Amino acid sequence: MSRVALVTGGSRGIGAAISTALKEAGYTVAATYAGNDEAAKSFTDSTGIKTYKWNVGSYEESKAGIEKVESDLGPIEVVVANAGITRDAPFHKMTPEQWHEVIDTNLTGVFNTVHPIWPGMRERKFGRIVVISSINGQKGQFAQVNYAATKAGDIGIIKSLAQEGARAGITANAICPGYIGTDMVMAVPEKVRESIIAQIPAGRLGEPEEIARAVVFLVADDASFINGSTITANGGQYFV
Repeated sequence: MSRVALVTGGSRGIGAAISTALKEAGYTVAATYAGNDEAAKSFTDSTGIKTYKWNVGSYEESKAGIEKVESDLGPIEVVVANAGITRDAPFHKMTPEQWHEVIDTNLTGVFNTVHPIWPGMRERKFGRIVVISSINGQKGQFAQVNYAATKAGDIGIIKSLAQEGARAGITANAICPGYIGTDMVMAVPEKVRESIIAQIPAGRLGEPEEIARAVVFLVADDASFINGSTITANGGQYFV
């Protein structure tokens, strides 16, 4: 029986690539989404991957959604916390609402996703957790105090979970993508996109599938000694 993997924000962009790559690697995948029913249906129709709708910023919704996934598919043994949003503004213009929206989804959402699954992983003595952080959680970014704070916090979560879960056969790692050719990035004006690419030594945007391949590597049974690590995938734009 294949392992069950949960990918939050798993029906679009990087998340869709991760969900698809995990399915191709033999996992039974559940992908969550927050609001785009049409995109989720299209994703399921094209891949056969089941999608589940809930707000990762709500612990109650996350717990209920996870219970539904496990009822449908079996115990979740792999978690990829990918769901994330941006609400960009210079700090002096940032509103409390913009701050809390991003914190609730990108940081608290990781807690809400992993916490209900953690006891089962400890009991079964196996688990794989990957959080999709960001280059901007490592270096910061203008007008992204809220986003950068959450993505830096996600790395802290991983380093702590790695220590708590190691003896129970659970690993926790982070991936920090740079600029990836998702619909969101491709939608920015061409001149802006060109200025972004000019800062990347590789001379190009990353591909969602490149992040997905890193996830497949980290969640494999054979990757048990890789724990608490942060993989940077940014084309040489930033070194830690």
